Amino acid sequence: MFKTVVALLVLATFVVAQNPEDIKDEIRITKEKIKRLNENLKSLEESLPKEDYAFKAVAEVGYTANSGNTDTEAFNVDAKITNSWDLHSLEAILLMQYGTEDGIENKNRLLTELLYDYKLSDRLSMNYLAGYKDDKFSGFAYQFYTGPGAKYIAIKDEVQDLAVDGNLLYSKDEIEDTYTLNGNVVKYPYPAGSIGLNDGHVRSYAAYRLKGVYNLQLLQNLKFHQTLSYRSEFSDLQNYFIYSKTGVYNKLTDIFSAGIVYQIDYTNKPALPGKTSTDKIFTFNLIANY
Repeated sequence: MFKTVVALLVLATFVVAQNPEDIKDEIRITKEKIKRLNENLKSLEESLPKEDYAFKAVAEVGYTANSGNTDTEAFNVDAKITNSWDLHSLEAILLMQYGTEDGIENKNRLLTELLYDYKLSDRLSMNYLAGYKDDKFSGFAYQFYTGPGAKYIAIKDEVQDLAVDGNLLYSKDEIEDTYTLNGNVVKYPYPAGSIGLNDGHVRSYAAYRLKGVYNLQLLQNLKFHQTLSYRSEFSDLQNYFIYSKTGVYNKLTDIFSAGIVYQIDYTNKPALPGKTSTDKIFTFNLIANY
């Protein structure tokens, strides 16, 4: 027992007698060891074989209903599915908006795009785009566009990312027929007795599209998103279309989030007289990530 006490006293005296500079040196050496261990850990993680296949799906859904003096109903779906394998990636986008007032349609819009990517490097890829748009209230029976392009990831870190892409397109727009009732032009949905004048036509032209997608992690569970695209005809620069989507999302669980989304769909040259150039949509959405 006496020997143990003496040993403890000697050890305590040694600790107390340590030079502060020696302690600082030990702290510095320990930090260097931790740094080397972290670097080694990162190197080992990067050396692991990467998955050849990845699947990701995101769906935003919003719904509103009102009854009383007016009966209104509206819903919207904004979904994106991405399949990636090796250097290839296939992305499908679907945007659908539908609404009624007193049983009569007041919104009926569909947009779908299919985008194929072939990765040339970590930041640059070649792609091919095919898109179809159908808006019953726009004056276009449909719009179709397709063509090759490239995408570049300008920013990518833990806080934010920015991807920009551009495509050369073959575009085809079908202008719908004009309908009249008692000599007056009427809009969709056409009332009973409307007469079609069969003066719709199809336009085909060369075009291009520029698009940017930006994401910013504001807080751990709060994210900002911005999509902006510009599509225009080469020979008629006044014939252009702009789409903007701005959203703020709050992550609720690993799968579900809640979001506030504001969308603008702008047509500089409406298809028919009397059509409005800008559609604005403000929604509260539930988002599911898989």
